[in-house]
Amino acid sequence: MKSFDEIFEQLRSQKKKRLVAAWAVDDHTITAVYKAIEKGIVDGFLVGKESQINAICHEEGIDPAAFTIINVEQELPAIARAVEMVRNGQGDILMKGQCSTDKYMRAILNKETGLLPPKAVLSHVSVLTHPNYPKFLIIGDMAVIPAPDLNQKVAIAKYLVNTAHALGIARPKLAFLAATEQMLPGMPACVDAAILSKMADRNQISGCIADGPLALDVCLSPEAVAIKKLQSPVAGDVDCILFPNIESANVMYKSLSQLSPGSKQAAIVAGASAPCVLSSRADSIDTKLNSIALAAVTAK
Repeated sequence: MKSFDEIFEQLRSQKKKRLVAAWAVDDHTITAVYKAIEKGIVDGFLVGKESQINAICHEEGIDPAAFTIINVEQELPAIARAVEMVRNGQGDILMKGQCSTDKYMRAILNKETGLLPPKAVLSHVSVLTHPNYPKFLIIGDMAVIPAPDLNQKVAIAKYLVNTAHALGIARPKLAFLAATEQMLPGMPACVDAAILSKMADRNQISGCIADGPLALDVCLSPEAVAIKKLQSPVAGDVDCILFPNIESANVMYKSLSQLSPGSKQAAIVAGASAPCVLSSRADSIDTKLNSIALAAVTAK
């Protein structure tokens, strides 16, 4: 698949997933879930203050009967209830509503009541499209792990590859990003990228073709690859990019969303017992809808 429209088309032919939205008391969340219900890809559960949800539905011209509303009057109990529903098998997907990311993530990470499997690493995975690139870009981590160590980068790489597989990309091309494609020992991102590339060569990171260190220009541009005379099985045609830290990935994601009107985004937390939609409260309705579709296509 190369577009979000193709994801929606595939999901319409599958059994609908059950989505549980935590503290779903804002117009963007409610409208995005409603659009996903209209497209026939989910059944929606809204956990939050029922009177507030009904008021927003009235303002937006949405029939509240489209949802199952779970009335919880306060934010933290609403987040806990939503997580509990997914943990107990009443939902397949968790979604962040108007709550802050730290409260949402604390509920997911709770060792007794959350969604974190033993010894699991959670990571943020985003899928992007851009008019100047011919296919999906799958990137991480821009929101959960600030400065991933080597073991965390292995986990992120596997989540990127698994996401690519869910999108029908049988053998994705994975790039380990640095500021340069040169192997510079004094640059930690280069060292980690070289180690990860060799791990992929030896199938310790499987299901992909991987290379690094690679700078962003040679990840995306065949012309840059030719000019630099770079030999790489990945460069100029990547499907997945593993960023060295949260700052670089976050800047990439928000630069595209703010400066490239034709780009489209989706984002989820991977590694939990169910996909968790984690988009910014400032993200558009379309981004939240795309994120629901991404969660649905990766849900078991």
